Amino acid sequence: MRDQTIDVNPTFAASQGGVRLRLLGFLLICVVPFVLVWDLSAALLVFVRTDDSFSQLMVVPFVSAFLVYERREAIFSGVRFGWISGAVLLALGTSIVTAARFNFLHLSPANACVLFVLGIVLFWMGGFSLMFGTRAFRSACFPLLFLFFSVPIPEPLRSNVVYVLQKGSAVTAEAFFRLEGVPYLREGFVFSLPGAAIRVAEECSGIRSSLALLITTVLASHLFLRSTRRRLLLCAAVIPLTVLKNGLRIATLSTLAIYVNPGFLTGDLHRHGGIVFFLIGLVPMALLLMLLQRSENRASSLAITR
Repeated sequence: MRDQTIDVNPTFAASQGGVRLRLLGFLLICVVPFVLVWDLSAALLVFVRTDDSFSQLMVVPFVSAFLVYERREAIFSGVRFGWISGAVLLALGTSIVTAARFNFLHLSPANACVLFVLGIVLFWMGGFSLMFGTRAFRSACFPLLFLFFSVPIPEPLRSNVVYVLQKGSAVTAEAFFRLEGVPYLREGFVFSLPGAAIRVAEECSGIRSSLALLITTVLASHLFLRSTRRRLLLCAAVIPLTVLKNGLRIATLSTLAIYVNPGFLTGDLHRHGGIVFFLIGLVPMALLLMLLQRSENRASSLAITR
């Protein structure tokens, strides 16, 4: 179905002032859900400040905005109103925001806020399509779809993901203990070590850093790779690398606690060391990205010479 569009005067549409007026209209549309559903907006703010599951909400929209800004000349080269696509997305976003506000599905407060965020993302996408048209929407497809990373993982899906990460991390930590020659007895998620017993708890699953690694990898694949197959390969590597990173963290802290100081199990490296192992996880991802880039460049060179 094609949009019924109203062409804007070319001079006005191409002018910086015309885009700015449309941008102002888009920004006004973006604040509408927060104003109309103020009580749920306040609850969402509390979750952002207290629940790690909502932490990406403060980062992802700014990344999307930066990506749009970087490609602003291509995206806003021929703006026009996208009435149909904009209205459909706005209606869908409004329906979901309304469902979250009145909690027709009897969701928990956290899941109601997750639904609210999903509605906001669709509402923003509808506002963008309405103010700038389907051509601009297609050009900004990745930054707009990237906004879905703002939506937290709802329960019980989050608990299932955490369990899988816990299990994988425990298996990987056990492999590291064997490699290091550390004596242990394992029963489920509990390891009995010399002088200490540790449990791979939900906090040890590393879901927050794993999600951050996934978001970073998706962004890097978009910026530095052209082949869809290579992008998917890079993103798929996040799963085993996440489990490996979490297992390494558990094994490292446990080994240090046994042979150096028991305080490592409760010290700063345990509480705030996630960023350290996140950076360690970035190293193999960067190396894989470089290999994929070289492979892509070689393939392009061969295609040109043929």
